[in-house]
Amino acid sequence: MVDFLMNIELHQNSTYQQQIREKLVELIEQDTFGDKALPSGRKMAQLLKVSRNTVVLVYESLVDEGYLVARKRSGFFVHPDLLMVQRLTNSVQTTSEGVLRTPRQPNWSNRILKQPSRMSSLNKDENWLQYPYPFIYGHIDVSEFPLYQWRECSRIAESRGKLHEWVEGFIDIDDPQLVAQIRQQILSKRGISAKPEEILITLGTQNSLFLLTSLLADKTVTFGVENPGYANFRHIISLCDGKMKPLELDNVGLKVGKQLKGCDYVFTTPSHQYPTTVTMSIERRKALLEQACKDDFIVVEDDYESEVNFIQEPLPALKSFDQDGRVIYVGSLSKSLTPGIRIGYLVAESSLVTELRKLRALQYRHPPSNNQRITALFISQGYYDSHVRRMRRTYEKKWLLMQEGIKQYLSTCKVHSTPGSFCFWIALPLGISSQMLKDKAALHGLLIESGDTLFMQKDAPKNYIRLGFSAINTDKILDGLAILGGLIDQTSSVISSHIEPLKKRMA
Repeated sequence: MVDFLMNIELHQNSTYQQQIREKLVELIEQDTFGDKALPSGRKMAQLLKVSRNTVVLVYESLVDEGYLVARKRSGFFVHPDLLMVQRLTNSVQTTSEGVLRTPRQPNWSNRILKQPSRMSSLNKDENWLQYPYPFIYGHIDVSEFPLYQWRECSRIAESRGKLHEWVEGFIDIDDPQLVAQIRQQILSKRGISAKPEEILITLGTQNSLFLLTSLLADKTVTFGVENPGYANFRHIISLCDGKMKPLELDNVGLKVGKQLKGCDYVFTTPSHQYPTTVTMSIERRKALLEQACKDDFIVVEDDYESEVNFIQEPLPALKSFDQDGRVIYVGSLSKSLTPGIRIGYLVAESSLVTELRKLRALQYRHPPSNNQRITALFISQGYYDSHVRRMRRTYEKKWLLMQEGIKQYLSTCKVHSTPGSFCFWIALPLGISSQMLKDKAALHGLLIESGDTLFMQKDAPKNYIRLGFSAINTDKILDGLAILGGLIDQTSSVISSHIEPLKKRMA
C-alpha cells in the first residue's frame, strides 16, 4: 500500500462522498498512486475521520466509472488504462535522451493586439459573500432564491420522457418553449408584441450588446452612450473599433435634440438610468423615437430592473411605442431571478435577428439547452410571477430601509434615487475620494462601489459611489449605513482639519 496522507478539509456545502470522490479523482489524474494500492477503506476512513462505509461507497463508484479496479484480497488500484495514458503524457514531455524538455513559451506581449484587462471596470470583489455588509449592485441574497421551485422544474426537464426535447441541443435555434414564455409572460407585460423570429435568447444583456456591436460597429459607426453610463458597453464598442459620443442626462433621462445628431445608434436605459436611476418620462420617450426617425438612428434599449420595479407601476418599455422598427430591445432575468443562470433576450427586426443568430452560432451556438428549458418551465408553472411578486415586497422593504438609513447617517451627501430602483447613486462631500472611501469601508466589512469608471471624461468627478441593496440581508442595512456614515463624517473632519489652517494662512 502507498504511504499516503490525504489532505482535505471536509465542509458542509456538499456530501462527504462528493468531496472525497473529487479529491481522489484529482490525485489519480496526478498519478499520485502509480501502480500501488490505495489506502484501505478502514485506513482512509481513519485519515478523514469519516465512516468506513462512506469511503467504500466512493471506491465502488470509482470502480464503476473506470478509475479504479478492485483486486481480491489486495485492495483498490488505479485502472491500468489510466496509468498507460499518464505515462504516455509524461514521456511526451521529455526529449529522446530522457531529459525533461524546457518549454519555449511564445512572446504573447507581442501577439496580443487588444488588452481588455487594461479597461477600467467596477472590479467587483469575487469574495463579496464574505462581507457582512455587501452594498453592491447586480447580486442577490442567495437565501431569497426559489430553490425548491427551481429544483422541481429541473426534475421535470430531466425526466426520461422529457430528456430528448433538449439534451441533443438545438444547433443554432432557441428553445421554442422559452421563446413562447418570454413572448407571453414577460414581453407582453412591457407592452411589447414580438414574433418568435424577432427574438434571440442570449447569455444576458452584456452578451446581447456584444453580439450587436460585433455585427454593427466599425470605424465609421458612431454610438451615442449615456454619461455616466454602462462602462462595459463602452469597452465593447472600443474592442469593435466603433466611435463613441457621450450623451448628457437631466432629471427625466437622456436629453434629446442636438447632441443626438451624428449618432448611428443611441444606447439608453430608460426604466432606470444606469447608474443615476432616473426614469425617462413618456414625453421624452416619444421625443426620442420621433428624432430617431427624423435623423435616421437606431435606439438600443436596455430595459433592466423593469420586472421587479416596486412602489410604483413601471412605465411601458420604449420599444412598446416603436412603430417604425427603430428600437432594439434587450432584457434579462438577472435582476428578477438571478445572474447565475445567464438568460437574456433580444428583440429586433427579424432580418437583424437572423444575422445575430448566425453570429452567435460561430461563438457558442446557443445558450445551454438545460437552462433554457428549466427557465421555460419555471415561467410556465407560475413560479416566476410568484417569485417576482415576493421579491417586489422584499425590495420595497429594503429600499425604504435604505432611504431611512441614508437620510439619517449620510445627511452630508447628495443622494439620487428613484423609487423602484435597485441602488442609490450618491455624491460624497467634496474632497472625499470614492476609491479611498471604498478601501476604508472594506476594512470595516462594507462593500461599496466607486462610480469613477462610469464616467467617460478624463476630468470626471471622483466622489460618486453606488450603493446596491439586493445582496445584503435586510437586518444588516441600517447597521451598515451607520458605519458608512461614520466613516464619511470621520473623513470629512480630517479633511477640514487640514483645510482650515490653510485658509487662515492664506487670509
